[in-house]
Amino acid sequence: MLVQRFAVVSLTVLMLVLAGCAAPSPSSSGSPSPAGSAGSPPARPSTTAPATAAPAVPAILKFSGTTVDGKDFDGATLAAKPAVLWFWAPWCPKCRAQAAETAKVAEEYRGRANVVGVAGLDKPDAMRGFVADQKVGGFPHLSDENGEVWRRFEVTEQSTYVILDAAGNKVFSGNLVAGDGLAEKLSQLVG
Repeated sequence: MLVQRFAVVSLTVLMLVLAGCAAPSPSSSGSPSPAGSAGSPPARPSTTAPATAAPAVPAILKFSGTTVDGKDFDGATLAAKPAVLWFWAPWCPKCRAQAAETAKVAEEYRGRANVVGVAGLDKPDAMRGFVADQKVGGFPHLSDENGEVWRRFEVTEQSTYVILDAAGNKVFSGNLVAGDGLAEKLSQLVG
């Protein structure tokens, strides 16, 4: 009997010791005990950095498509930076004249602005040929055979540039002969 009583007392003492080592429990009001109260450690500031929110995607950029090389494209990737959408057709001489300047601007502003070609009015083979022949493969080109992206941006003819600011607002839409003035327009949007 004495051994059983000793075991119960020992077990009780052990449980009390372990309970005293546990983290403080919240008070009955549902909030933690105030710092400095008996048996509770002072509150520590959080060292966890707040999660970085993804940039808001303007409605105009909520579209998807396929590039001329068959990759998926999500317009949301253009959010939070100025963007140039260059609407072209493979057989268009004005578009060919714009190609070199557009490629130069895309390279110059890489990482600070987005440049995307939007090919239409022909078939994918012709679009791929244009990209290769004109050496404009340094930025993505959408294959927009059915004209969905053209309609979204209200483009009615090839060799049109649409320039958006970082918030997705249209700041320019029109033709720039041989791409002249594209760099200047974009430089005004890139800080």
